[in-house]
Amino acid sequence: MSDEPVHGRVIATRRAVIDIVRSATLGSYGVSDFAGGPIERVLARLQGRPPGIRVSLGGGTISIDLRLRISHRLPIAEVARQVDSAIRYSIRRALGREVAHLTIRVAGLEDPTPERTAAPEPAPAPATPVEAPGAGDAEPAAAEATPETQAGASDPGGVA
Repeated sequence: MSDEPVHGRVIATRRAVIDIVRSATLGSYGVSDFAGGPIERVLARLQGRPPGIRVSLGGGTISIDLRLRISHRLPIAEVARQVDSAIRYSIRRALGREVAHLTIRVAGLEDPTPERTAAPEPAPAPATPVEAPGAGDAEPAAAEATPETQAGASDPGGVA
């Protein structure tokens, strides 16, 4: 094999770029799915792309717009940074080109746990006193003084 460069052109279709972006995005930690309403889903299907991904190729530049759903309780900014990095790396590696414009919009958060119906919590059982071993040998605790007991202590006859 010679070390001379091979002259020619490589053409990547929009569908190929979409597949690269989709794979890189869904492979990123924290991404649940692509987002899009019913109209977006119909348009995406007609255009042959997944909903939530728009890729523009023109003038030698690549522009990507994403709408994502992210898992609940994860830092949105960190997930977006991971997606950005994964997409740029994948495009650079597969096509040898840089992404000129990348927009990531978070359309919603998804709770990874399935919905559960809230069952009523059982009432706590009343606490039963448990006597410690050897507790009968201890001296009785002093009674707490209340206004009624103080009045009775000062009046020897018990009548006010």
